[in-house]
Amino acid sequence: MMNRIQIKESLLPVPGGIREMLAIAIPMVVSHACDTFMTFTDRMFLSRLGPEIMNAAMGGGIMASIMISFFMGLIGYSTALVAQYLGAGRKNACPLVTTQAFLLVIVAYVLILLLKPLAIDFFNLMRIPQEQIGPQTLYFNIIVFGTIMGLFRVALSSYFSGIGRTRVVMAASLSAMVVNIFLNYIFIYGKLGFPAMGIRGAAYGTLLGGLVSIIILFSGYFGRKNRREFNVGKSFRFYPQIVKKLLHFGYPAGLEFMLTFFAFNLMILIFHSMGNVTATATTIMFNWDMVSYVPLVGIEVGVTSLVGRYMGARDIPTAKKAAFSGLKVGAIYSLLTVILFVFFPKQLVHVFRPAASSAVFDQAVPIAVFMLRIAAVYVTVEAVIITFIGVLRGAGDTRWAMIVSVAMHYLMAGGIFIILKVLKLSPEIAWVVVVLVFTSLSVVFYLRFRSGKWEKIRIVESNIPGTGNFETPEQ
Repeated sequence: MMNRIQIKESLLPVPGGIREMLAIAIPMVVSHACDTFMTFTDRMFLSRLGPEIMNAAMGGGIMASIMISFFMGLIGYSTALVAQYLGAGRKNACPLVTTQAFLLVIVAYVLILLLKPLAIDFFNLMRIPQEQIGPQTLYFNIIVFGTIMGLFRVALSSYFSGIGRTRVVMAASLSAMVVNIFLNYIFIYGKLGFPAMGIRGAAYGTLLGGLVSIIILFSGYFGRKNRREFNVGKSFRFYPQIVKKLLHFGYPAGLEFMLTFFAFNLMILIFHSMGNVTATATTIMFNWDMVSYVPLVGIEVGVTSLVGRYMGARDIPTAKKAAFSGLKVGAIYSLLTVILFVFFPKQLVHVFRPAASSAVFDQAVPIAVFMLRIAAVYVTVEAVIITFIGVLRGAGDTRWAMIVSVAMHYLMAGGIFIILKVLKLSPEIAWVVVVLVFTSLSVVFYLRFRSGKWEKIRIVESNIPGTGNFETPEQ
């Protein structure tokens, strides 16, 4: 009997270990892989219509993401807050956090729609090629109206990530991917009796896929098991104390997400402004970069959730162990990506070859191949950055992370502008500068982790013994 018990206990995940982190991270990797594969497939479908249409979908999609990026970062911080309440033994506070996130979603959507005209003005300011700006504006105008679904999805995904039950997020993303790819194929090319809608069809398919995802997430949130265990029915009220925590610790994460994403978009737009050949090469390279980044997002979620949980329980050694578990997994993954980018770049680039012969694509191939090979270093560095960002966010050290990350991203964007516009150097040199900047950023984040300042931050108090799981958050 004792042997059976010992065997059973040996199979349980070690707190902060790789198995415990992967239990959270793998479903999130699959979830983000589905999102990325949807976007990747959309652009691959659109590339058959010409590189300009593919570039337009990337430019319009990134701008829509910028519009919601601050709120995604702010609302997404509820992952760490939910995890900390769970670690402190206060389950009833977890859905209270999510209710406050829902309220922020509504406010955010109104602001996004009010700011929409500024995005279109920005397209004109950046002098996007004439063949691209029309379809890019059309795609953006459709996608931006569906941003409310994306924000609700962030709130619900953050809740499930915080409590460590990410399989429902994975199921929602898988379903959305299937619906999106099926509808995009029909809408873009005009199959099964539908008219060929081109880039407009890609936008409609994306929105309908997102709707399916939201329905599944809400079903899981209001499911009987979750309702009973976390007392969801009593969570639907405004709670200013939790809103204050979300705003205080979440606004730096939101600002970081928005400003760094804007800097990244600015960098892409600078590349695109150099002409169709450079735009095509960078679009192909960033499409593959987006694919390679997906598992790293899952690792970040796993690290943030576990560090938040153990910080809530004031178990610093286990929080550190979770950090190094994330780093080990990231290193193994990076090695696989390096092999693909270094030894098979031509095959990866030719995935985006248009159906008709294109001189623009042929000229872009050698540039894209070079960029992919250099991106092998970039992905390795990203694995380090994403792990330590997860630690700092889980612990609540969001303001420092925001300042450093934003500063480095704008230094990078400024450097690219000078290289391409002032010095008139090649896009290959500009991309090498990007990789060098990110390499230095990984060192800075590691040094912050080593300093131990994140260990002293307290977001929530531990549960009072004997009061149970359903006391009020102030206790």
